[in-house]
Amino acid sequence: MRVVIHGSELSAATAAAALSWVGHQVCWQPIGGDWEGLKDSDWLSREPLVAQRIEEGIASGHLRIDDAACADSVDVVWLALSPDQRDEAHRIVIAAASQISPTGVVVNNATFPVGETERLEGLIADLGVVAVALPDTLEEGRAWETFTRARRWLLGCDSDHGEALVRELMRAFNRRHEVFQRMPRRAAELTKLAINGMLATRISYMNEMAGLADSLGVDVEFVRQGMGADPRIGYEYLYPGCGFGGPNFSRDLVGLADVQSASGRHSELLDQVLEINEHKKETLFRKLWAHFHGRLEGRRVAIWGAAFKPGTARIDQAPVLTLLRALWAQGVHVCLHDPAALPAVRAAVGDHPLLSLYDDDPMEACEGVDALMLVTEWKTYWNPDWAGLRDKLSERLVLDGRNIYAPEYVASQGLHYRGIGRRADPAA
Repeated sequence: MRVVIHGSELSAATAAAALSWVGHQVCWQPIGGDWEGLKDSDWLSREPLVAQRIEEGIASGHLRIDDAACADSVDVVWLALSPDQRDEAHRIVIAAASQISPTGVVVNNATFPVGETERLEGLIADLGVVAVALPDTLEEGRAWETFTRARRWLLGCDSDHGEALVRELMRAFNRRHEVFQRMPRRAAELTKLAINGMLATRISYMNEMAGLADSLGVDVEFVRQGMGADPRIGYEYLYPGCGFGGPNFSRDLVGLADVQSASGRHSELLDQVLEINEHKKETLFRKLWAHFHGRLEGRRVAIWGAAFKPGTARIDQAPVLTLLRALWAQGVHVCLHDPAALPAVRAAVGDHPLLSLYDDDPMEACEGVDALMLVTEWKTYWNPDWAGLRDKLSERLVLDGRNIYAPEYVASQGLHYRGIGRRADPAA
């Protein structure tokens, strides 16, 4: 098929790489940039298979980038835009009226407000072209795998012809098992938002339980295991932590809240989920405050991890941003290590006098500090040199924002451990 992909998001790059890889003739039209600028971007550097397949597609001739001539006649217009590019989507669809085949399809892979796919189809309804919703379900750091081996695609489609065309477009990725779940377009758009709303609710509920466990002197890990063992609940997204972030997750929650408000059905539950999450982003700061009885000015703290999750260089709505502001307000100097996200930190906060950045050995960030905060659970942090940490941390305090360490073991190494709903201290 002849496919034109519009967008400069990870979803656009992945679709261009995957669809050209399986033989489609793909033209990728980045917005506000070109391939030379995109190929060195931080987010693509974390997706080596995507970058490799793009280069292979260019070499094979199946993929052309930013080539207006390749859009003379197309079967599929694929929109992989950011949520704030609705006007751009309208412009693209109107311009495509003279290019798209009468039997073609517009694929809305963006997270736009509910009903937007129908509105896009309405722009070119006189041509007989259909529009379908195929919400983006990529996971950053695993974009290639989640596109080419998807567990499921939500296909919002009110036309058998549209379904048949999308199935043919994606046939190479639908051989192991049936991955398409067809439903009306509005239902698919709302389902995408609702899924992330439910996941966020589970995380926030578990964080509330962790706070209660702290108050009652209960190790929340027992609670998590007990809840997860119940087949009605399961273990997924029951890990308490210091708050979630990320561009897609956060935007989808805000989008779901907007849908609720626009429908006249304000959601107090969703408000609470968002409020709990923002509150949890300060939880490590509050534990530090409690340990030192509020005497923080002049102290030095190491932070391991800035990215909103392992495997990405992005810090959109990441807990580290809230944590930095709280620490700096108390005059705390922060020594921050992250293997990928430091350029994003520099762009967000600049050269702050109370910030030192480290991207080599995590232990270097712990030289001459009072305490260590674990914020992002990169694998390089899971098994540190505990004896070395004991010697470097003057107050021997470890604050684990992701509960990746075993409290009793950390305490046995002579360190005070404070996690989310977990704690342990060295024997007297």
